[in-house]
Amino acid sequence: MRHTNHVKQRMSQRGITQDMVDLVLAHGVSDRDKYVLGHREARRLLEAMQQTERVLKKILDKGGVTVVAAGEELVTAYNCERRH
Repeated sequence: MRHTNHVKQRMSQRGITQDMVDLVLAHGVSDRDKYVLGHREARRLLEAMQQTERVLKKILDKGGVTVVAAGEELVTAYNCERRH
């Protein structure tokens, strides 16, 4: 989206970064012409991201994970081979 001078000025005055705006646009609730990411929703999103972080750390510990699919069926899953 294009930024008006007004929004740039207000973001600067209120300490709102572009990353914050991007998160609100991506995960906030749309209410006609505005997007809202309230405290409760932000807390839930943070908890979901922390869970995702835990899973990603486990995948890193395994050196990666491969999942093989054929169409809509999952066929097998295995740890990635570590390359020397």
